[in-house]
Amino acid sequence: MTRTSYVKGFLYFILMSVLLIAGSGCAINPVTGQQELMLVSESQEIQLGRELYPNALWSGEGGGGEYRDPALKSYLTSVVTNIHRVSHRPNLPVDFAVQNSSVPNAWAIPGHVVITRGLLSAIDNEAEFVYVMGHEIGHVSARHSAKQMTYGMVGQFLLAGVAIAMSDSEYSDAALTLGSAGAGLILARFSRSDELEADRLGVSYMTILGYDPRGALSAHRNLEKASDQYARSIGQSKQESNFFSELLASHPRTSIRLEEIQKIIDETPRAVISGDGTARQRFHGAVANIRRTNTIYLNYYDRAARSLEKNNTREAMTYIGQAIAQDPGQAPFYALYGNILIKQNNLPEAERYFTKALSIDGNYQPALLGMGAIKYAGNRYAESVQYLHRSLKLFPQDPASNYFAGMSYYKTGYYKYALIYLKPFSDAVPKHPRIHAVLGQCYEQVGDYQSAYNQYGMQLQVSPNSEAGKLARARVQALQMK
Repeated sequence: MTRTSYVKGFLYFILMSVLLIAGSGCAINPVTGQQELMLVSESQEIQLGRELYPNALWSGEGGGGEYRDPALKSYLTSVVTNIHRVSHRPNLPVDFAVQNSSVPNAWAIPGHVVITRGLLSAIDNEAEFVYVMGHEIGHVSARHSAKQMTYGMVGQFLLAGVAIAMSDSEYSDAALTLGSAGAGLILARFSRSDELEADRLGVSYMTILGYDPRGALSAHRNLEKASDQYARSIGQSKQESNFFSELLASHPRTSIRLEEIQKIIDETPRAVISGDGTARQRFHGAVANIRRTNTIYLNYYDRAARSLEKNNTREAMTYIGQAIAQDPGQAPFYALYGNILIKQNNLPEAERYFTKALSIDGNYQPALLGMGAIKYAGNRYAESVQYLHRSLKLFPQDPASNYFAGMSYYKTGYYKYALIYLKPFSDAVPKHPRIHAVLGQCYEQVGDYQSAYNQYGMQLQVSPNSEAGKLARARVQALQMK
């Protein structure tokens, strides 16, 4: 058999396998009532949401964790519960949170629905809030996340098959590149059609609950205004921001989106509107405090963070000092001040500010990380690990917490435990200048010489001429002899 015939035959096998999967992995879509390819069960969706949620809350859309305001959360949770009740999957668990981020956005994963402080402060009434949350719940109702996962799984299956079939051929690199790019596009953001379906569901849910559906139109206008305001607050245009470029990839221009939503409103069966259809007065009373706080974040905290990114510590300190003067009860303000002081190598004063942040919010993850880093720098490894374990309980995938925890165990000779934390860090930051040499030493100490050899080889690829590279070269030679 020629190689061309072999490749064709193998690709035919792959195609038949995918068709077999499609036949055995179909499910009824809760929204459309139609069968669709679905390789993810409902229980797997919920488990995925449970695993993703803490990491998304602390890293996605600006991070920040949860904004703490019990009264506000109670009010908004009751509204979200009503939306969930009329959705297509009311049997699912649902939890609501306000994310302490100025980035204007909202998101949902199975089991969780979230709006950022930035967007909540920008919308004008309860009807707009219901539309936004209904849109996000709509994504879950229509199983859009599960569909992305299914396409990703099929894509990986096809990619693996194509790579095997075309190995050593001139086409293999091109096939792998295209496959990876396609998978990235699928998983990056929801498609235009998914967004349009979520818009339709958001309008439907708010109409059923007696809200004026025109709130969907004003919500989009206010999202646009909030996006402009946030970009200005950090001295950045929307064209510069990765967040906005990703958002606009699946969200068309506001004028087009408004036309689409108006059409959805016209096609949605009318229902009796409750009261004025907006509950604006009740909403304004509930969000008054967070709006004032959000203005302080926009005017001072976000600018301080931007200045620190540019290594302008003096400007950053001025801005964050003003933020603390305006509102001394915000843990993030003191934690950012601590990070500025770390940049200035003033660790004792930084520790004081992190301690203050934790006195306000004992679960503010960046402050726990900061304390862990300071204890590590002072060779107080046992204390460092205590703070970092608390940090990782909140944010399991945090690279910095994994690094300092792993290095603390490495420094004290607990190599087996060091591997637990250093391996995730190396996966997240594979080009770190010395992590692979450290991992190589840990693997040697636990007797896994093959893994040690592999890590030393990776160190030689990343930084061959550094001290870590020289160590790796010597250990490679020793392991080859062994």
